[in-house]
Amino acid sequence: MMTANERLSAFGGKDYNRPALSAPRPIPDRRHPMNAPLKLGHSITRREDQRFLTGRGRYADNTAPADSLSVLFVRSPHAHARILGIDAAAALASPGIVAIYTAEDLVADKVGHLPAISEIKDEAGNRHREPEHLPMPAGKVRHVGDIVAMIVAGTIDEARDAAELLEVDYEELPAVVTAAQALAPDAPLVHDDVPGNLMCRWGKGDGAATDAAFARAAHVTTLSIRSPRQIVHYMETRAAWSRYDAGDDLVTVTFSSQGVQVPHRLMCERVLHIPKEKLRLITEDVGGGFGPKYPIYAESTLIAWATRKLGRGLRWTCERAELALADSHARDLVATADLALDAEGRFIGLRVKAEANYGAYVSMFAPTIPTTGLAKVISGLYRIPAIRVDFDCVFSNTVPVDAIRGAGKPEALFLLERLVDLAAHETGRSPVELRRLNLLRADEMPYATATGYTYDAADCTRLFETALSAADEAGFAARRVASEASGKRRGLGLSCHLHGTGGIADEHVVVNAEAGRLVARVGTQSQGQGHETVFAQILAAALGVPVERVEIQQGDTRTIPHGGGTGGSSSTIISGTTLKRAADVLIERGRDLAAERLETSPADIAYRDGAFEVVGTDRRVGLFELAAWKPFDGDAVFADRMEAFPTGVMVCEVEVDPETGATRIDRLMAVADCGPIVNPRLLAGQMHGGIVHGLGNALMEEALYDEASGQLLTGTLMDYALPRADDVPSFGIETIVTLSPNNMLGFKGVGELPTNGAPAALANAVLDALRPLGVRHIDMPLTAAKVWMALQKG
Repeated sequence: MMTANERLSAFGGKDYNRPALSAPRPIPDRRHPMNAPLKLGHSITRREDQRFLTGRGRYADNTAPADSLSVLFVRSPHAHARILGIDAAAALASPGIVAIYTAEDLVADKVGHLPAISEIKDEAGNRHREPEHLPMPAGKVRHVGDIVAMIVAGTIDEARDAAELLEVDYEELPAVVTAAQALAPDAPLVHDDVPGNLMCRWGKGDGAATDAAFARAAHVTTLSIRSPRQIVHYMETRAAWSRYDAGDDLVTVTFSSQGVQVPHRLMCERVLHIPKEKLRLITEDVGGGFGPKYPIYAESTLIAWATRKLGRGLRWTCERAELALADSHARDLVATADLALDAEGRFIGLRVKAEANYGAYVSMFAPTIPTTGLAKVISGLYRIPAIRVDFDCVFSNTVPVDAIRGAGKPEALFLLERLVDLAAHETGRSPVELRRLNLLRADEMPYATATGYTYDAADCTRLFETALSAADEAGFAARRVASEASGKRRGLGLSCHLHGTGGIADEHVVVNAEAGRLVARVGTQSQGQGHETVFAQILAAALGVPVERVEIQQGDTRTIPHGGGTGGSSSTIISGTTLKRAADVLIERGRDLAAERLETSPADIAYRDGAFEVVGTDRRVGLFELAAWKPFDGDAVFADRMEAFPTGVMVCEVEVDPETGATRIDRLMAVADCGPIVNPRLLAGQMHGGIVHGLGNALMEEALYDEASGQLLTGTLMDYALPRADDVPSFGIETIVTLSPNNMLGFKGVGELPTNGAPAALANAVLDALRPLGVRHIDMPLTAAKVWMALQKG
């Protein structure tokens, strides 16, 4: 069950930012009835679900005009090859073909490369290497799925027929697939201008202090892991369609994304080199994002480029089998970690040496995903005074990697939490006992980690004890006996985890008060999280109006030019706090109008329960009545810190069948501190989805390449396993609340937190079950085959 949400306090006396181009307007600091407490925490039904469940969702593929030309991208069948020539004559003569474009056309039009917007630097201060990444590569393909041609036709079948006639002359080259292969002496080079395939050698933390800690350690536990590469199979694959307005020379592209403003800026400024007013990007409903719908991609960029060249509308929808070759992957990491303990069992140092496989190119957020993603959370919920992290970041002939739910943190916490369990057993303690000894206390917050990040607020002890109690950890021994009586091995696993929020806080919220409704425009982008509901609740609570009167708009660069999209579990922090500020500005502007309407001084006007009133009288005018008289608005830009650290503890119990290696998850309790809760029902949904995502990563998901040829072996759902309903139990979800001091509403975020914790909890449970049988460790995914083989060796 879920605990009641704590209420937020009043937020009077704040400074409300206005956009830089607006005239300044002083906001009086009034501690007044208008600054009423913001009351949240009601589990209203998601407003968008009525639309989705009745078939009225507006997804990109469903909204494309019927007369759009169809686009098919011809992709390389080779992991690494030179393109010696492309003969398109026969394909161009095929019925229905409008155009065929190759890299030569991009070069002729001076189309730029698809850039990364995050960066890392080596110890000397050198930025990571970022070789050219054209939407269609010139001269050489670097992974199976690299685009070599774009075919535009009347129908998709005509495009497919033409693709059969397109003659591409390849000179196949040796490929490197794993980080070890890429770093080997004399390895084939993915990019000729990147020696040794080394994108960057990156480090974080005080190496000397960490070495000193290990020198005095009473015990050191060591673990090496390989975190498998993973692919997101969202319900809606990526899609894009376009139209061209000759009168304005305007290209409009509607596509499935996690935010339109960042790709718009990059396409206009860095790739297509066109004025921003000549390209409009729109995203409506999105059937799942999870990270890979955030980056700028070749396909949507090429759609925008070719639309202007042809003066015709185009459409493309990624096929399910194409997705695994076209969309970014994640989590391909090899790492070794050492944990140093003193004689009392306290953690005194941690070392991590890792190799991160970035794939063939540097994707938009990729530089910081495995690196700072790990560094943000590798201290866990523990007091570890010295930490050193070192990464070799490498190119390979595989699909580029980028953020997927958790963005570098699930594998980091898997590594840490497995280490803690192993250290407990090696030093004669229980995993519960060792964690209790090393957990951070509430009075240590804010806590500066040894990797340079600051945890804002947490009560780790309360989280831990709540989770143990709610999971009935005390009754585990009896359940283990019962399982053993039926021939099964039962294990209990813990995961103390957290998330460090991220994203792009380029937010400018505008709230328009109109007759009968409020229209709020925000720069984040829902992909199923329920933004239309949560943001409406925040605005309705701030203004004391029914939530049904609030309309949330997003995803249009013409009407919402500012925004950073949605990623990093920060949308409620970014848009939620800015909505509150915009609401307060709306009240201030409405006060002046109400004074005019009620023929009094603005100083005599108070705002309460959706209406302006003259203090001490019964004279009042409702917000919507006032807006019907004269529409007005309120606006604000994001003015807080985006960073927050939601925390959690999971307790998982499994039964393992030693005859088959099959694992059954019997119980899972998750306790989370996500800050104040806007909508408990939606929070529970985010927790459920995040847990299942993490359990799928831990139990079954793995993108496998043939290491000799570079061919992807798990390109379809026949080969790439995803969790189903019968793979998971009913979850126990509880929450506690501490407020982040980094934003005015104390929000922390939730979307990725459970995905960070679930893999470690499940792995620790499985290994707890197998430890009496001599099994020390198994890497993810813990499939039945791997468990069975470990038991034979054990």
